[in-house]
Amino acid sequence: MADEPMMANVQIDDAGLVLAKDLHADGAYYFPRHGQVADIECCSLSLAEALHARIRPVGTAETVLRNWATGGPVRAATLWDDPAAADPVRVRAGAVVIRDEQMLLIGFEEDGQPFYEIPGGGVEAGETLRAAAVRELREESGLAGSVIKEVARVWKDNRREHYFLLNAEGEIGAREQLDNHGGTPVWVPIDRLPTTPVWPRRLAWRIAHWHLAGWPTPPAELADSIHDLQADCTW
Repeated sequence: MADEPMMANVQIDDAGLVLAKDLHADGAYYFPRHGQVADIECCSLSLAEALHARIRPVGTAETVLRNWATGGPVRAATLWDDPAAADPVRVRAGAVVIRDEQMLLIGFEEDGQPFYEIPGGGVEAGETLRAAAVRELREESGLAGSVIKEVARVWKDNRREHYFLLNAEGEIGAREQLDNHGGTPVWVPIDRLPTTPVWPRRLAWRIAHWHLAGWPTPPAELADSIHDLQADCTW
């Protein structure tokens, strides 16, 4: 008989989403396991608070927040989905660069539809995450960057992605000198990010929010299973 899948205990009371505090990670929360009876310290977060909290496991958090924010069913027993528990098939470092209220993105087109990516790419053997973000920015845009801080970690399609806020100097390089897989570096107004088809989708609107409200410390943690970049995402 196959083992039953692990489930998270999901509860929303009058005050919000009931979560346990992770005593081993400053400011983080987690879903209690279904049937857990140990004495744990819990609190309730409103939807607005939960959207910007580090909630583990991140895959379960994505499912619950999507349903809660869109009016879908929030199930008391939800699959325990923890992509952070598995070794990633690829580690990516991304560069968040903002200048004059605009963010640098790499634009592409597929089937006549435009979409954008945050500059970045795979971390090479022996390379630090920060060095990879600086290198990828230079290769894809020609800009020289310096890391300010890590702002987000995203798990997507068995990959783990680290996004860093960077200062950048210089101007966009000539197209023939860039290595960005046929993309085009463009500056997009920050306030348009929530409605721009940017990958990863769950990160785009948060960057617009953080630019105004302050960048997260420690880095945000998100799972992102969205493939339709044209769809609205506010969760």
